[in-house]
Amino acid sequence: MKGLTDIPGIRVGHASDLDAITGCTVILCAGGAVAGYDLRGGASGAQELDVLSPLHIAGRVHAIVLSGGSAFGLEAASGVRKFLEQQGVGFETGAARVPIVPSAILYDLGIGKANVRPTREMGEAAAAAATAGAVEEGSAGAGTGATAGKIFGMPRAMKSGVGTFTVELDGGVLVSALVAANPLGDVIDPATGKIIAGARKAPGSQEFAGTAAAMKAGVSGGLISNTTLVVVATNALLSKVEATKLAQLSQLGAARTISPVWTMMDGDIAFALSLGREKARVDALGVAAAEAVSQAILRAVKKAKTLGGVPGLAG
Repeated sequence: MKGLTDIPGIRVGHASDLDAITGCTVILCAGGAVAGYDLRGGASGAQELDVLSPLHIAGRVHAIVLSGGSAFGLEAASGVRKFLEQQGVGFETGAARVPIVPSAILYDLGIGKANVRPTREMGEAAAAAATAGAVEEGSAGAGTGATAGKIFGMPRAMKSGVGTFTVELDGGVLVSALVAANPLGDVIDPATGKIIAGARKAPGSQEFAGTAAAMKAGVSGGLISNTTLVVVATNALLSKVEATKLAQLSQLGAARTISPVWTMMDGDIAFALSLGREKARVDALGVAAAEAVSQAILRAVKKAKTLGGVPGLAG
């Protein structure tokens, strides 16, 4: 399995700045995808979410952009729109085709160079680099500056990144997830219930402090420096309402794998994309999506390399 690009019609591209420790990830669906979203975090940063409403005239999106750089990183989506316009892709208005490109950001300003963020040019480069090949995971794209377990600050956090995973249902229906995991909380393996990446008891320590326990004890650090961004895609045919439900159900994967999740200091958003004509019940797709998201989050931390002095499981 290649990850999100297992879904026909999807290409994924990263642009990474390893010096500034930031980047962006572009999910291209130039042929158009029916889409929905679900926002659970209290500190989100996004644009063009309204186009995903069942009440909006735009029936399809042409890309999703995930970016570091906090709100500054929203600029990357402009480069993706420019790239798609040059390809003749977009919503036909009569006078021009306008690419529909929802985007969301995560906060990574605390690990690298806070004054260097993803730009329009970086977004365009990520779109130009997008392929249908295997998706690069770990410290790449929007996950370049991602970290986990920040309630005691960056010195006791761990590196995270981008992960992706595909689940196949009977009959050839696929559900895949790509996650840029940058949570305040710890990442837990649902199979064991144990923390595998998160806040440590002290800088340099290999022991985990337990973010949920720290919160119950009154610790209130972490600031608004977090967010887990999820994109799930399927080759099943869905309406906008069903895509919205799929986005909601996919968030169960984050709930199983991140503790705590959806806090007031996280900006967690899930997008769902429907491409193809396969038939499947949305509830079954939701079960698969939650599994895919959970596994993608685990891969995001397992594949993450040490950057900016923040230790990663991949060394």
